[in-house]
Amino acid sequence: MPQSKVTAVYDLPTSEAKWVKLKKCTYQDPTGKERLWEFAERPTRSSGGVDAVAILALLRSESGAFEPSTIIIEQYRPPVDRYVIELPAGLISEGETPEEAAIRELEEETGFKASGVIQSSPLLVCDPGMTNANMKLVTVDVPFHEKLEMPAQKLDPGEFITARIVELSKLRAEFQEYEKKGYVIDARLDHFVSGLELAGKLSQSRQ
Repeated sequence: MPQSKVTAVYDLPTSEAKWVKLKKCTYQDPTGKERLWEFAERPTRSSGGVDAVAILALLRSESGAFEPSTIIIEQYRPPVDRYVIELPAGLISEGETPEEAAIRELEEETGFKASGVIQSSPLLVCDPGMTNANMKLVTVDVPFHEKLEMPAQKLDPGEFITARIVELSKLRAEFQEYEKKGYVIDARLDHFVSGLELAGKLSQSRQ
């Protein structure tokens, strides 16, 4: 299949925008001076106040048949005109909790069915100088009794997502290989791996 690429870029009138709006606000700084700020707003936020979820799926063997692993996805992102390595993620539907959205989106994008939620993060923002978009990181449990198998995805028309299973201990090495091929890594995923590596180093230093 040919790779995706941007073929043209146009200015978008706000009246035509469905997924993002450009806003200008005034705010008062600590000295009382009024200032201006421009930002992108997500108009699809549900009444629950959370836009989206990212899903950290912990794949584990109950019999020790394979090392603890997770699922990453490869997806073309037009704003950066690159293929990006990310965690599974998606928008929260009206009336849905972040945890419910995480279990649904994981199954749709990867085919994996989580047995439950391990933890859900506080409300997070990713680029607060640019956008009001927010999210939660939901960690889910995906246990296997024996063999680890890749299920069929349940993608919507127009979605082209490649899901991959990677051992947690090998994520950094995988990132380096992706970088050689021109992919970029989503910051949230890289921050998770950096935290995992730091925790390992701190644990070793105490021994």
